Amino acid sequence: MKIKTATFVKSCAEIGQCPNGELHEYAFIGRSNVGKSSLINNLTNIKGLAMISSKPGKTLLINYFLVNEEWNLVDLPGYGYAKVNKDTRKNIEILIKNYIMQREQLINLFVLIDSRLEPQKIDLEFVSWLGKISIPFSIVFTKADKLTKNGLKLNIENYKTKLLENWETLPPIFISSAETGLGKDEILDYIEHINASF
Repeated sequence: MKIKTATFVKSCAEIGQCPNGELHEYAFIGRSNVGKSSLINNLTNIKGLAMISSKPGKTLLINYFLVNEEWNLVDLPGYGYAKVNKDTRKNIEILIKNYIMQREQLINLFVLIDSRLEPQKIDLEFVSWLGKISIPFSIVFTKADKLTKNGLKLNIENYKTKLLENWETLPPIFISSAETGLGKDEILDYIEHINASF
C-alpha cells in the first residue's frame, strides 16, 4: 500500500466524540514512550503528523487521521507509566477501554512493544486482556535499530516463548524501526490485505 494522503481529523476526549460513519479503523497503542508517534509519522511519510515527545504520556486523547480518504488511523493514548496524576491516568484507562470494547469500526489494534526490553508484565497483561475479549490485534516490536541483529532476534524469541505460555497461536508480529523504515511496507500491506477482504 502507498499512502498518498494522511490528514488530521479530530481529537476525542471520550468515545462519544469519535467520528460517525463506517470507515475502517486501525488503532495503535503501547506503553508510554514506546515510539508510537514516530512509527505513525514513518508509516504516513509525514513528519510531525503525530506529536513526538521525549516526555512519556504526550498523547492523552484519541487522535484520528484519515488515510487515502479510505480508512482511519487512530492514535490511542499510551498505557503504563505516563507522568500524569492519578485521576488523569484513570481517565486515560477508561478512554482506552471504552474505545477498544465499544468501537465497532475497529478492525485491528496494533500493540507496540519496545524490542529492547525483556517481556514486561504490563504488556503481557494487556494482550491477554485483548485475547479474553476477542479483539483482533497484532504486535509491532519497535526501535529495532537500537539492537544488534542477534540481540533483536533473541529478545523477540524470548517474547514469543513467554506469549506461548498462555497462547496456542501467536498474533501477527511485525518488527519495525522508525529510523530505518523497517517494517513499514509489511504493516501497510497487512492493512491493505485486511481492507481488501471486506
